[in-house]
Amino acid sequence: MVSGSSSGIGQATARHLAEVGADVVVNSSSSVEAGEAVSNSLPTESFYHQADISSAEACQGMIDAVVDRFGRLDILVNNAGWTTAVPHEDLDGLTDEIFLKTFEVNVFGTWWLTKAAMPHLQKAPDGNVVNITSVAGVRPIGSSIAYSMSKAALNQMTVLLAKSMGPVRVNAVAPGVVATPWTDGWDDMNHTAERAPLHRTAIPDEIAQAVMGLVTNTYVTGEVMVVDGGLTQIM
Repeated sequence: MVSGSSSGIGQATARHLAEVGADVVVNSSSSVEAGEAVSNSLPTESFYHQADISSAEACQGMIDAVVDRFGRLDILVNNAGWTTAVPHEDLDGLTDEIFLKTFEVNVFGTWWLTKAAMPHLQKAPDGNVVNITSVAGVRPIGSSIAYSMSKAALNQMTVLLAKSMGPVRVNAVAPGVVATPWTDGWDDMNHTAERAPLHRTAIPDEIAQAVMGLVTNTYVTGEVMVVDGGLTQIM
């Protein structure tokens, strides 16, 4: 199952998984029509499940729905996330409401979904989790301080779960700026294209390819794969 998969990186990941034969659960918190369209377009068996992962009950309900439908869960891709832009020097602008929502979705939601999935992943031949984090989790950058902190927490969660939950494999992909509906219009797009050694931003398929590499290599766990066109090499 792929959380946050009605568009962008999540949608591209769902398509790549289906292309290699996986049955896929598509999810979003609100974009129901778009999520159903993605699910209906996949070549393998798929269904759409609406859930806001900032609710522990919704996370458990989604995992229950997956197991009820398919009888198993082999792969969890934690892609759903949330942010809003707040300049790092604007501490008052980073309100408690923004700070808490950022962590509720990005950290708590990923934790709750992974925790609910783990008993089923442990029964799979090669159960594995891939968390979509960010280069903001490895460098002091990002749309807000809270966002950067949340992604750093996810990176640490990844390695801790890999260490403690083997043989379930837990890895992460940390993208730089990616051209998705979410980032459309961001000033960072042109800035990244100018600075990155590859002189462009990523597209969702390139992040999905990284996810597939971690999913299919059965001897990789505890890795945070940075996919940023070399941007962090110059930061």
